[in-house]
Amino acid sequence: MKRKKTGTRHGARGSGHTNLSEVVSRAPRSTSALEIYDTTLRDGAQAEDVSFSAEDKVRVAQKLDELGVQYIEGGWPGANPRDIEFFRMIKTVPLKSATVVAFGSTRKASNPVAKDANLQALLEAGTGTITLFGKSWNLHVTDALGISLAKNLDIIEDSVAYLKEKGRRVFYDAEHFFDGYKADPYYALKTLQRAVRAGAERVILCDTNGGTMPWEIRTICETVKRECKVPLGIHAHNDTEMAVANSLVALDTGVVQVQGTINGIGERCGNANLCSILPNLELKMKRRALGEKHLAKLREVSHFVTEIANLMPDKHQPYVGDSAFAHKGGVHIHAVQKNPATYEHIIPEKVGNRQRMLVSDHTGRSGLLEKVETYGIKLSKDNPKLQELLTRLKVLENEGYQFEGAEGSLELLTRKAVGLHKPSFQLLGFRIVVEKPDADSAPTSEATVTVKVGDVVQHTSAGGIGGPVNALDHALRKALEKFYPQLKEVKLLDYKVRVLAASHGTASKVRVLIESGDHKEKWGTVGVSENIMEASWQALADSIEYKLLPKDR
Repeated sequence: MKRKKTGTRHGARGSGHTNLSEVVSRAPRSTSALEIYDTTLRDGAQAEDVSFSAEDKVRVAQKLDELGVQYIEGGWPGANPRDIEFFRMIKTVPLKSATVVAFGSTRKASNPVAKDANLQALLEAGTGTITLFGKSWNLHVTDALGISLAKNLDIIEDSVAYLKEKGRRVFYDAEHFFDGYKADPYYALKTLQRAVRAGAERVILCDTNGGTMPWEIRTICETVKRECKVPLGIHAHNDTEMAVANSLVALDTGVVQVQGTINGIGERCGNANLCSILPNLELKMKRRALGEKHLAKLREVSHFVTEIANLMPDKHQPYVGDSAFAHKGGVHIHAVQKNPATYEHIIPEKVGNRQRMLVSDHTGRSGLLEKVETYGIKLSKDNPKLQELLTRLKVLENEGYQFEGAEGSLELLTRKAVGLHKPSFQLLGFRIVVEKPDADSAPTSEATVTVKVGDVVQHTSAGGIGGPVNALDHALRKALEKFYPQLKEVKLLDYKVRVLAASHGTASKVRVLIESGDHKEKWGTVGVSENIMEASWQALADSIEYKLLPKDR
């Protein structure tokens, strides 16, 4: 949708009032150059349900390089063979600007530096920069490591010094720093001083347990900045939903390096989310992090990492989620059409996203017209077919259909309503058999489908190892692929079932949402019925019909 140029995109100025943006701009702000340090491949890989292969990590590293981050933490080469393989592979991959960093711990208390396996693995990784973490919290020194506080200081210093002697640039991650500072500020600062004395070029303050509040972050960072002789970084975890806020507050005090992960993935509740931090820095704090050209790739990178990590995308994620700039209410849609700033805090394209108008029973005529136009269909606002379509949508949603996640079904419904769709096939019937021969055998499924394509009737059966829906999907494809070979490109990506009202028990109506895709795009379709197989058929059939729509539509 073309945006109107207005003087109120960022707020209007009243004649007798001070503009808020002027007040904000007068507040002190650090102007130091920022360093973006991504730890998706190490800290992010520790998230539950995430497992990257070495090849996956190389692909993600290339994508992060395209995004423009300065540092990519590749993993802990002393921890597992997969990370060793990644560092071997990445040496042969040309990166435009990013520096790959190896991560590991200070030496063990019982080992001299030259014989410490972890330090040797870090050197063998072959990176010019190494991030080394050590203990800053006296509780961890005495209870976790079981050594004296003085011994811990020696370990930090000689570990950093050894890597510096070997020609490496060293960043020091002060693990649990904020908890350590609150417990014993003198000792926590002493750990930093010893790392700096040994040659650490950056000191990163870590909120490892994720329990520190923003006002604590500010006070402690301001103190450390006065005491520490090298630039500081911030590494925040999200256990109190404060990781992004804590990172921004730290940067506002003059911290120069921010560490985080794409989509905030990480152990427990995750890490600071770079997909929120980066646009907040660029667009809200007016601090250059990536630059406009690279920032526009943010959504693409977010979805790429989600795909490689085999996770479901969070559609409600700020900035990069599908719903971040989606409008459903009729009043909202009407206002956004006049001026997007009424319900959008930034221009979506700045982060590679787009404005979406959702069609539902909340949608008015103007919102539906906007949606219809995205399908290349021109209707006037007073066209009776538009009102018929709107009425039909409201009836269907009252029956349980949902079109926000099923835009494939919505486009088909729209084309049928205005007389622009000719079905590619006709269902004559289907039959599904599920059999479990005995208690110890796995159940098997077989589906038989009879469809008509033109004047040809096709009767086909197929089995499915995944159950009756899988069998139905296979039988339908088998029947149609000889007529439409392009269906071989289609993959069923996701399948969801929702019980709409449990008051009828197992006879309750269900909604099936299916996401399908090929090598070019993804689309969602929906079906609703008291019978789960009928609902699945509706969604499957719509998925096939959508794929077969003319590409020049």
